[in-house]
Amino acid sequence: MSEHIFSSYEFWEPFLLTLKLALITTIFLFIIGVPLAYYLAFSRNRFISIIEALVAMPLVLPPSVLGFYFLLAFSQDGFLGGVWKELFGHQLAFHFEGLVIGSIVFSLPFMVHPILAGLKGVDTNQIEASYTMGKSRLATLLKVILPTIKPSLIAGGVISFAHTVGEFGVVLMIGGNIDGETKVVSIAIYDQVETLNYIVAHAYSLILFIFSFAVLWFVYLKTNKHRLGGL
Repeated sequence: MSEHIFSSYEFWEPFLLTLKLALITTIFLFIIGVPLAYYLAFSRNRFISIIEALVAMPLVLPPSVLGFYFLLAFSQDGFLGGVWKELFGHQLAFHFEGLVIGSIVFSLPFMVHPILAGLKGVDTNQIEASYTMGKSRLATLLKVILPTIKPSLIAGGVISFAHTVGEFGVVLMIGGNIDGETKVVSIAIYDQVETLNYIVAHAYSLILFIFSFAVLWFVYLKTNKHRLGGL
């Protein structure tokens, strides 16, 4: 029976969809998170604390709250969902694209905060020296700052990826449980438990447990290597 389960495409499809969602989300989070963290680290805007609070909101709000407002915005009657339907022929709610946008917002602090911590630890003398040598802000960011905070970038990327893999509440509210479209592995576990199919639920959960441990072990390994001077 177990051999039949593991050889079935139906069993692995939620994992493939989850990895696709996590990969796309992480790429967009890098594009958004690095400039945002840079701004938060070096801006002297008096309202910077408001932006920091908004970025951190997903850490304290229940996923059901975020999911509910996403659902309203992503439906065909919502602003974003209505615009998306006009452009692409379908609403964002209950579609993969909606999961991506929701996941980006929900996982944003997990990307921004490690990078922000790394940026605040950068030696400002290095930055000033780069400016003195005539390098632009962009060149300084790419050639001086980002290489210096490599462990923070790795940590932000890996943790954001893992957090997206483990999403449940937001994904359930936005996407429901549609095979091949929104049924990621966390939803698949919930679905199997609801039908009392504990064997498959256990298989999903065990694989996710091992994956999560491996991700955390990788992050701590890289962090400790850098701290001990081995990176």
